[in-house]
Amino acid sequence: MKDSQILSTLTGRQRSARAVAAAAARAETPLVFDVCRAGVVLRAVLGVQAAQAAALLFMPGGALEWLLRLAFVTGGTLPATLLWLVAGCSLKKPLARLPVQAQMAAGVALGALAGLAACAILMALTVDVRAAPPWLASAVAGALLAAVLTAALMWRVRGRAPAATTARLAELQSRIRPHFLFNTLNTAIALVRGEPEKAERVLEDLADLFRHALAEQGDSATLAQEIELARRYLDIEQIRFGERLRVQWSLDARTLAARLPPLILQPLVENAVKHGVEPSPSGAQLRVSTRLRGQVAVIKVTNTVPAGQGRKGHGIALGNVRDRLKLLHDMEGSFKTALIGDLYQARLEVPMTTAQIRAAQAASSSRHH
Repeated sequence: MKDSQILSTLTGRQRSARAVAAAAARAETPLVFDVCRAGVVLRAVLGVQAAQAAALLFMPGGALEWLLRLAFVTGGTLPATLLWLVAGCSLKKPLARLPVQAQMAAGVALGALAGLAACAILMALTVDVRAAPPWLASAVAGALLAAVLTAALMWRVRGRAPAATTARLAELQSRIRPHFLFNTLNTAIALVRGEPEKAERVLEDLADLFRHALAEQGDSATLAQEIELARRYLDIEQIRFGERLRVQWSLDARTLAARLPPLILQPLVENAVKHGVEPSPSGAQLRVSTRLRGQVAVIKVTNTVPAGQGRKGHGIALGNVRDRLKLLHDMEGSFKTALIGDLYQARLEVPMTTAQIRAAQAASSSRHH
């Protein structure tokens, strides 16, 4: 496992600046009416189509008549649904500044307008110009469908809190499990007389781990923050395992602004140490790499398993990683693991915006200057 780039540990000033930015981000009202995600677009379109298909079943006629009516109605509802999604996505920033109730009300109001737009399109397509346009019914139907979709988005936002809390508790238990804590303290005690500077560094790293774990966490953290936490953990384990733990870093600076659920990278690194280094007398190699592929940050934690796969765990930590990543990035994020030969790899993919990539590049340039 060769590296092309080794990045230095982030400075204290950068950590402080990121902490201020994270605190400001946590103070913002959660964005409920977030329809810019591919998964939300797909579910909204399919949901509206399913609702109108079910409603048209109540009308008389056979399967052919139903199919023709569905095709005709889709000519108005599909553009209206897409209009609702585009309007919601375009108003994302101003909506984020509103209270949750106001965001939901805006979604319903836009749904009513989309219903009116669908009615106008269908009236333009209809042959019978004498028919009275059902403006009120269309507005009410659009508002009701939008209310259902907005409520689903609200449930998704609320679902993040308990899932994140459960995952966080599990990670805390994993991090402060007795044998890790005692091993770390024993390592520090052994170093106090002979190498007091190393002992002090071990205790500082341990304190930083606990401070980060016990601090109030928001919905997300930057990849740079997660990398820093993983470094702290590996610094402790490096002193304990010595040459048995061989760590490589290959980090693409453009990915460091990617958003991840907090405390998500460290358990992957901990699993690599637990299943790769601990069982092997000769130790193992551990590699953390990131790269930017288009507008997707690809994060890999790879370790050798010289002693074999060993006893399979319960998969709680990996399940938490998968669930929390899905809650934050929906269908746009992915988490996969694979064991090929004597290499085990955990792979994360998270979307990045153009603004995040530019911010990461600017931060990297300022550090180099």
